[in-house]
Amino acid sequence: MDKKINYQARRSTAMARQLSYSKYEQELRPELRQNMNIAESTEDVKKFFVYTIQKLFGRVLERKGAFTYEDIRLDPQEQSGFIISDKLLEDPDFAAVWRNSDLANIVKRIADAASNRHRHLQKNPAKTESKICQAP
Repeated sequence: MDKKINYQARRSTAMARQLSYSKYEQELRPELRQNMNIAESTEDVKKFFVYTIQKLFGRVLERKGAFTYEDIRLDPQEQSGFIISDKLLEDPDFAAVWRNSDLANIVKRIADAASNRHRHLQKNPAKTESKICQAP
C-alpha cells in the first residue's frame, strides 16, 4: 500500500514539473489561422509556419531574435510535420524546455494545421497560380 502512495506522489511531482505553454499557443492561433487563410502558395505556408514558431520560441525562452529562419522548417513529409535544426536542439536552454514541457506537442499541432493548408494548396496549383498571376 505504501508503495502505491509513493508512486502516485512521485507521479504528481513529475507532472508538476511539466511546463505548459498552451497560453502562448492560444495567443498565436488567431494570427496563424489568418495567415494560413491568406497563404497563396506552399512557400507562403512554410514562411508563416516559421514566423509563428519563431514568435512562440521567443515568448517561451524570452529571447527575441535568438532563433533564425533556418532553425525550424515545415516538412509535411516528416511524421512530426517539421524539422528542428541540430543547433537549436543542442542549445541547453532550449533542450531543457523541449524535454520538460508541452512545447513539442504545441509545435506538432501548429505543424499539422500548416501541413493541412500546404496539402490543400499542393492539390490545387491552378487556383494558386491564378491568384498569383492575375491580370490587372
